[in-house]
Amino acid sequence: MTHPLLDLAPLSAARFASIEDRVARLLGTGQDVVIMQGEALLPLEGAIRATAGPGTTALNVITGPYGQTFGDWLRDCGATVIDLAVPFHTAVTAAQIREAFAAHPEIDFVSLVHAEAATGNTNPVAEIGAVVREQGALFYLDAVASIGAEPVLPDAWGVDLCVIGAQKAMGGPAGVSAVSVSERAWARMAANPGAPRRSYLSLLDWKERWLDGDRKALPHAPAQLEMLGLEACVERIEADGLETVTARHASAAAATRAGAAALGGGLEPYVYEARDAAPVATTLRAPAGAPASELVAHALAADPTLPLAAGGGAPAAEMIRVNHYGPAATLATVRAALTALAAALTERGLPTDLPTAVKAAETAWRRRTEALNTERPDN
Repeated sequence: MTHPLLDLAPLSAARFASIEDRVARLLGTGQDVVIMQGEALLPLEGAIRATAGPGTTALNVITGPYGQTFGDWLRDCGATVIDLAVPFHTAVTAAQIREAFAAHPEIDFVSLVHAEAATGNTNPVAEIGAVVREQGALFYLDAVASIGAEPVLPDAWGVDLCVIGAQKAMGGPAGVSAVSVSERAWARMAANPGAPRRSYLSLLDWKERWLDGDRKALPHAPAQLEMLGLEACVERIEADGLETVTARHASAAAATRAGAAALGGGLEPYVYEARDAAPVATTLRAPAGAPASELVAHALAADPTLPLAAGGGAPAAEMIRVNHYGPAATLATVRAALTALAAALTERGLPTDLPTAVKAAETAWRRRTEALNTERPDN
């Protein structure tokens, strides 16, 4: 008896290469794109270990937990690390990056997370990239959460290593990821004696065994189901149009933020300024005396399918995250999340106004959608 998920024809090198090409088009890049056979932590770590080592001076921007992890990897590689940490309720600025270079002109590597889904902020990569290019440093970007939710343009922004994953705004599987690599980054790897070789982390292995062979023979058996899932989610984005997909995420973020602000009960946006808020997920600050984990648990008890989570790490007690990404980037998701949070707050005796919150969310969705349609060049 055949099974649609098991009895699959082998994935050819040509089809693997065609999926890479479609990912490259999604990123608008002419750089090499390597699809890595694992969750995004694989290329995130592999790219750092390939390009950093003793003699590297890295500016590591921390706007959430992943920035902290990158600093740990850089130090483990032997790099000198200068951490630039900003409060998680805000974003880093190009001026802060410029100040860091002025204080440490030896910086030759910059690591940054585009959108921190865990903290709900997003960073102005285009402006930061201009500063990094002026200084000639290698620019490493985690765009795992942002791809599909907002523009990601590694070539235009001067990004040398841009890592993406399929599992968030792209609406795909978690077990596959990709990285675009500039010629400068390949040269840095080739000159780095500590770059992983004969390793699952090795980007150089992929270059030598796959890219340099004109992508004719795969270096090992691919993760077939994940590759087909990646192909399917890219096809869906192509069919809908990338601008349409990012517009849905922007509208979902605006609606969630407006609805939460109008709901009452002491709930408020965690990221102070809307311009710093990520389209992929909205974080909310729970009211004093109402732990975020308890509010989320109450909401999920009523509907376990809701894309709600309590914050992790230091903000765990006060942060609620609404993950409106991928298929959840809808007004229906926003309404359902607001309804569940209103019930959880009411259970704790906190006054809420759900009708006003829903109306505010719907108005924000409509206005944001109309504004985005007006901004499009074909209008």
